[in-house]
Amino acid sequence: MVETPRALPPTRKTWSTPAALPIPQQPARTELIEQWHQRCAALGLTRIERPDFEPLMRSDLAVARERNQRLFTHAAPVMEMLFEQIVDTESMIVLADVTGTILHSVGDDKFLQRADKVALMPGVNWAEHSKGTNAIGTTLFEEAPTVVHGGEHFIHANNFLTCSASPIFDPRGNMLGVLDVTGDQRSYHQHTMGLVRMSARMIENQWLSDDYGNRLRLHFHSRAEFIGTLLEGIIVVGGDGKILGANRSALDQLDMSSAALRMHSLTSLFGTTAPAVFDHFRSPLPTPMTLCLSSGRPFHVNARFNGPQRSMVMEPQITSPVIDVQAHRRDAGAEAGKRYGTLAGDTAHSADGTLFSGLHYLNTGDPQIATLVQKVQRVMNRDIPLLILGETGTGKELLARAVHQDSNRAKQPFVAVNCASIPESLIEAELFGYEDGAFTGARRKGAVGRIVQANGGTLFLDEIGDMPLPLQARLLRVLQERNVTPLGSLKSIPVDIAVIGATHRKLRDMIDAGTFREDLYYRLNGLVVRLPALRDRCDLDVVARRILLAECPHATPGISPQVMALFKAYAWPGNVRQLANVLRTASVMAAGEGQIAEHHLSDDFLEDVQSARPARLLAAAAAVPVAPTGAGAGQAPHLPHLPQVPAAADANGLPAGAGMAPVQAVAEAAVARTLGEAEVELIRKTLADANGNISEASKRLGISRNTIYRKLRWGK
Repeated sequence: MVETPRALPPTRKTWSTPAALPIPQQPARTELIEQWHQRCAALGLTRIERPDFEPLMRSDLAVARERNQRLFTHAAPVMEMLFEQIVDTESMIVLADVTGTILHSVGDDKFLQRADKVALMPGVNWAEHSKGTNAIGTTLFEEAPTVVHGGEHFIHANNFLTCSASPIFDPRGNMLGVLDVTGDQRSYHQHTMGLVRMSARMIENQWLSDDYGNRLRLHFHSRAEFIGTLLEGIIVVGGDGKILGANRSALDQLDMSSAALRMHSLTSLFGTTAPAVFDHFRSPLPTPMTLCLSSGRPFHVNARFNGPQRSMVMEPQITSPVIDVQAHRRDAGAEAGKRYGTLAGDTAHSADGTLFSGLHYLNTGDPQIATLVQKVQRVMNRDIPLLILGETGTGKELLARAVHQDSNRAKQPFVAVNCASIPESLIEAELFGYEDGAFTGARRKGAVGRIVQANGGTLFLDEIGDMPLPLQARLLRVLQERNVTPLGSLKSIPVDIAVIGATHRKLRDMIDAGTFREDLYYRLNGLVVRLPALRDRCDLDVVARRILLAECPHATPGISPQVMALFKAYAWPGNVRQLANVLRTASVMAAGEGQIAEHHLSDDFLEDVQSARPARLLAAAAAVPVAPTGAGAGQAPHLPHLPQVPAAADANGLPAGAGMAPVQAVAEAAVARTLGEAEVELIRKTLADANGNISEASKRLGISRNTIYRKLRWGK
């Protein structure tokens, strides 16, 4: 959430007596308007153009709104608040996307009817090539706030309007759309542009907070009383101190472009480090910091880091399940850049908001993960494609970003494309980009595709198995020729990208079924690695504690032995993502307590665990080798002595085990007792059958060596 600004002047009273003041016609402005009009004439427009009353088809408008859903979500409440400021002034508020297509509008009913006569309505494109000089289209072209008043409009039919528009940018300087206030030109007020610009900044600040809610954000101003208002600058800082993004107030105060600011770090900009900032604001009642630019200009700074901190703290390999939280916090200074993925070091976002560092930090003690990391390190920076297989939630994007962070391309873009989440009708435009006129509603300058955005860096194609078959052929050609041709263009754009694919599907089966191209498969699988499911890993305790440390960095709860036993008996169909969700809820329920106990876990999870454990026990028992019986059986393997099972059925009606494998009979009878006793008994029998070989017993039971040691210790 972004903090509500202290005030949004002027009040409604200011607008009750509109000041119809014409815009001063200075020579410089007259010359600027003339340039705009010449641009429109060059586009083939005439000043007596008839209004275009053919908006997008309903389906096309729905696609445009779906593509800009996030922009609408942030803008709609701001538009309603802005409308409260200008109600009854014969005005309307308009939101347009980067193509100039109007997505949404609110206003006085009477004026909306007048606006309809010039097609100022949702679904209509108001870019300059369509409507000539107007605040929306000219703002898109100039990428700056613009006022177009009365006769300054290129098309005469629009001369009754006065329009004030401001662009909306994301924290990296990419334009998202335009916010516009349009009214009768007789009701022009000099404060309208100020309102529009402040409203656009509110949307931008909300977008920034949404993008970087779990990153360090510095709120600053040269005057301390302006911190917390729309005039404050906000910069986003990565764990290694690099500047990741900023709002426009920050750019204005620092007198830098977005690209220039992102070349800086906290050290080069303010002469400090991320650990130093964290240390300062970790105190109970921190005071604002005073930081200075290299020029000596001072700023008052507050730091914010919204919680809960949804990140996975990654550190060097730990073999002990016990983590010294206090030691972690003491190391947050000089070692933070090396040890923590959240507070320092090269970090990145995954799809679910997880933060992490390079491959080294993924190595958490599981031998399968260690082997996987070694394989990936051997092919890194050798232009060998990587294909990551694994169930949903195992961390495929986490691994892909770690590979990127450790590669020579770490300073270049990492562009992730989820082939399953983008509508099939849009994925081609998203990947390859498009030129002006490639399809209805396309922006005047076209759009750069994801592949070109990844130039010099890494392109991560998640759920590649869900890519439509016709698109696979185009992707294959791009990978072979390293050239991209945008939709509607005849020019090819050379690209230099590292490609990482990922899927939970069986691509070989899809090849046999004709739904995945075999040539694309062999182009993607330079090295194929499979991420193990969480139930097959032996580092669950370490992963769980790291998640908790990230969720509750200042009061990290422990995990009771009973809960950890439940975790290790569960199959985790949702893998690491499911574990993180369970722990996130449990940590909230256990707030103020030292440990997470069973009553802190959600009821549905406990029900899943209890229903899964008997089946898991019987499956493990059935996997234990059984001594052959009967004549001619030969030498039977060693079978440990088993306790006698009553001949008659017990109180629950369980059979005594006649005609069944001895270990199965013991396991089924054990279900009638406590599950804990059954588990311990089954482990003892399996261990005896394996002649005391812990590794062999862990393989037969499908649990880790540590689990065997722990359960046998508790069962004494």
